[in-house]
Amino acid sequence: MNDAFNHPRSVVVLGGSSEIAGVLVDRLVANRCRTVVLAGRDPDALVHAAKRAETSGAEVVNTVVFDALDIEHVEAAIAACFDAIGDTVDLVLVTLGLLGNAAEDVREANRIAENIAVNFTWPAAALGSIAQRIRTQGYGRIVVFSSVAGIRIRSANFIYGSAKSGLDGFSLGLAETLRGSGVQLQVVRPGFVHTKMTAGLRPGPFAVGSEMVADAVMRGLERDQPIIWVPSILRWVFLLLRHLPEQIWRRLPG
Repeated sequence: MNDAFNHPRSVVVLGGSSEIAGVLVDRLVANRCRTVVLAGRDPDALVHAAKRAETSGAEVVNTVVFDALDIEHVEAAIAACFDAIGDTVDLVLVTLGLLGNAAEDVREANRIAENIAVNFTWPAAALGSIAQRIRTQGYGRIVVFSSVAGIRIRSANFIYGSAKSGLDGFSLGLAETLRGSGVQLQVVRPGFVHTKMTAGLRPGPFAVGSEMVADAVMRGLERDQPIIWVPSILRWVFLLLRHLPEQIWRRLPG
């Protein structure tokens, strides 16, 4: 149950070993979140993330291992995460993602399928199960990490962008179905973020670090923002970019 200041006291993080997730958990624990469940594919990375959460001050930290290519067992993975909380779940963060390399991945069907599964199919299936469970509680919040790459697709990362576009649209549609249920779903749309996933890539305009993303999400939680752009200027940038003629769009750097 949220505390008297409406801060979540429990959180489930799907993609719990990511850099952004780590900073976000630090922020949440500093705001009185006491029970943390970190879920992801790499057991060793999850152990490291769990130790960080404990150091930050979390009282109970559990880990759940799942494979985002295993669509058949999505519901079992979500059930394990909720069971690991041991009580009601105040907040679920969906932060998993796979950037890939569009120029190489497009040559192999299995790599295209893997990218779409990690960035769209598994998270969408998980969100259906999460929403049902939180709706039963009668309250709670879900935060889904999308990307500006899904707002208008670029050839440089069109597989990732297409998958994130699907997740973005699915999340917004799901949010509408949750109106009046006591459950709120918020979508985060970061631009280029300096992380291990983007190491070696040329930063895009308005690039930010994980700390700035976490700060923006925390503000978005406080303000109940349905869509959280990071940085906020990208909201206005993409208002323009969405309507650029294709001949100009394809000439833009990045």
